Amino acid sequence: MPTSVVMPQMGESIAEGTVVRWMKAVGDKVDRDEPLFEISTDKVDAEIPSPAEGILLSILVREGETVPVESVVAVIGLAGEAVDGPPDVAAPPPAVPDRAVPEPTEASDAPPVESHQPGRTQRLSPVVRRIARDQGVDVGTVAGTGSSGRVTKRDILGFIDKRGAATEARHGLPTGGARVAPYQPGEPIEVKPLSVVRRKIAEHMVLSRRTSAHVHTVFHVDFSAVEAVRAVRRAEFERAGAKLTPMAFIAQACAAALRKHPLLNAALDGDTIVYKKDVNIGVAVAIEGGLIVPVVRHADRLSLLDLSAAIADVAARARAKQLKPEEVHGGTFTITNPGQLGAQFGMPIINQPQVAILGVGTIEKRAVVVDDVVTARPMAYLTLGFDHRLVDGFVADQFMADVKRLLEGAQ
Repeated sequence: MPTSVVMPQMGESIAEGTVVRWMKAVGDKVDRDEPLFEISTDKVDAEIPSPAEGILLSILVREGETVPVESVVAVIGLAGEAVDGPPDVAAPPPAVPDRAVPEPTEASDAPPVESHQPGRTQRLSPVVRRIARDQGVDVGTVAGTGSSGRVTKRDILGFIDKRGAATEARHGLPTGGARVAPYQPGEPIEVKPLSVVRRKIAEHMVLSRRTSAHVHTVFHVDFSAVEAVRAVRRAEFERAGAKLTPMAFIAQACAAALRKHPLLNAALDGDTIVYKKDVNIGVAVAIEGGLIVPVVRHADRLSLLDLSAAIADVAARARAKQLKPEEVHGGTFTITNPGQLGAQFGMPIINQPQVAILGVGTIEKRAVVVDDVVTARPMAYLTLGFDHRLVDGFVADQFMADVKRLLEGAQ
């Protein structure tokens, strides 16, 4: 009997997945548990192993196509075995997805939300509900492109964009650049569709800018004490199979400061502050074509050695596309490190639904005044981006002062 290959359920809140790449072609032999295709969801990118050994008889979903979980995407069987169902679709060129992957939910038991359109009741993700509430949108007026007409994040963001354009036109204001041709006819160009990863990042960043009142504060931090500890304990960590990097010290300092300042570890849900009991730090990792933020859970409970090993582990598996769905979910605070490429500092965008993010600038020797003497010290700018709807500047600066104190004392 042929074996159906289905789109897997990569976490409770995931309803759909996008086939990014097929690693085998129709007619190829595949072994059980051999990587067969790569998928992308709102939570994680992953390589999916073959559920059986045999010949790939049919591919039913194109690269770039988004389908619900449990949909049959391919069939594996014996050579010459008959396959029931639609014809192969692997041969045509990759299709551009025409609908968005639905926004991940915070809980699988979200109550159904009724629209005001007759006969239209649907279940919406918490993020779609939050966007509708924050932006004053009646979901019943939004045309849904998801399964059974469900309103997705892309639908509601597109509705808000159109509403903004209409408002600009009424007031005689210039419309956004997206409505102006990005190139002139005859200009030598290459046009490519956004990748699945890039599209999701774009949606998430625009959503965050619309949602949070972004404010940033910058602290100049002396890493002399950190470098001294690294010099002393580097060999110890290497014997334990870990690399002692400044990021481990920064994450440890942030975890301790978050415990002291729980507002920075909270989330804002409408008019409600949600205080998180756990300190789960996300570490931004650059991957091919985008960025992913794996989460180190209970960071405040980990030793420096364990924290260093955990950060290295999730970063390595993120680049290898081996993260589990739960490892990119539940973060309460994010650290991003543009300084690894030499950036002095940046103004990072908050990772929703969090209320703060730390940007780490490059650590380099600079001339500073210490006890009225100019000397060279390893220094770095740390930038905290915070949501001013919930966090005031004084609270943010208290948090950063504690992070600075812990780092300069090497904890």
